[in-house]
Amino acid sequence: MEVKGTVVRGHQVASGQGDDPRFPGGTLAMQFPYFSELGLDLSEFYPATINVSISPLDFFIVDADYVFTQVKWHEIEPAEDFSFICCQLRVGEEMARGFVYYPHPETKPEHFQPEGLIEVILDRFMPEVSYGAKTVLCFEDGKIGITEEKE
Repeated sequence: MEVKGTVVRGHQVASGQGDDPRFPGGTLAMQFPYFSELGLDLSEFYPATINVSISPLDFFIVDADYVFTQVKWHEIEPAEDFSFICCQLRVGEEMARGFVYYPHPETKPEHFQPEGLIEVILDRFMPEVSYGAKTVLCFEDGKIGITEEKE
């Protein structure tokens, strides 16, 4: 299954570029050890998300590869639920493997994403990725569903 999208700017807390003192080095750098303990080793992955807008479409998870519930990754922030789905991201002729990174909104305290936005963690830095870049996300059939955004 392929889904076309466009790279957009995010909150920049995952990478730590948002300069939030609660998350030195970014939320992903803080979360990766917890995910590893639960069975998903992301230590070789680039600690930032690529935010891909598929608007006016939206997505929903059908069959996640990993689901972690009540992960208490921060001493002050509440525990969160996370799902991960294997994917590939293509920009032009370049491709990287990765995961959809989905902090469940119902357990997320802040930094909510708009409908139609998919966060992706990649196995490498891709210099081809910049805001406005056209992308293709590739998934195994049956992993995600695509709908029209709600009005």
